[in-house]
Amino acid sequence: MITITKDSIQSWDRFYRANFINSLSGFKSACLIGTQSKEGIPNLAIFSNIVHLGADPALIGFINRPKAAAPDTIRNIEETGVYTMNHIHPSIIEQAHQTSAKYDTNINEFEEVGLHMLWRDDCKAPFVQESRIQYALQLADIIPIPHNGTFLVIGQLQDVYLSENLVDDTGFIPLEKYESITSLGLNSYYGTTLLKQLPRA
Repeated sequence: MITITKDSIQSWDRFYRANFINSLSGFKSACLIGTQSKEGIPNLAIFSNIVHLGADPALIGFINRPKAAAPDTIRNIEETGVYTMNHIHPSIIEQAHQTSAKYDTNINEFEEVGLHMLWRDDCKAPFVQESRIQYALQLADIIPIPHNGTFLVIGQLQDVYLSENLVDDTGFIPLEKYESITSLGLNSYYGTTLLKQLPRA
């Protein structure tokens, strides 16, 4: 077995180190988060650190990087209180990945990367029209993480939209049938295959 010490990791180039540690934590769900500024400018950004926090109430969280590095999504959520999450499938991976580039605040990333906004009357944030699984969230809390300047953003689930109803009779969503992708490291994306479904232990 290879041993890699903390001192060795700390000595690496920061992008190499970030990719290594990001890969080490395992495969992650990747979603496009849609928001709109109070001035009405849509924003779209890919996030790969989304986590289920509870089902009653239904809470989903994500980690936002320090505001100096990624200010637009969290600012829009703070100002409007609403946002959308949109699953990514293979046909839109390139466009989704491009949203990780730094754009000026007044740029509409949907238009910039070639994805389409979908507006619904009951939501003030845009959905990604091409996404097969979409859901809206109402801001519940933003928890600062002082150790590295990031934020845990917690949203309460509102409405869910599925391109077709493939949910089984237990409530399980077979994401592989929607071709929802997963991510690893900073810029690698994977499909998924169900290996085994076991009875409740």
